[in-house]
Amino acid sequence: MSGGYLKTSWPELVGSPGHYAHDMIHRDRPDVQIPVLVVGTEVPPGFDDKRVRLFVHQDFNLKVAQTPVVG
Repeated sequence: MSGGYLKTSWPELVGSPGHYAHDMIHRDRPDVQIPVLVVGTEVPPGFDDKRVRLFVHQDFNLKVAQTPVVG
């Protein structure tokens, strides 16, 4: 990351295996926590600039279901 830019979303990971997406997000942003959650899991509201929730499809081999974003 040059120029101080921190990536905040990963649309290119939708449809990728969850473990691969986790690794790519961690490579880009080692400063964030990355909980992996099944689509439909209830999560508390609130923004956290040190978190990227990774939602995966349980019935599609844990592939990423929606764009992972910081928050």
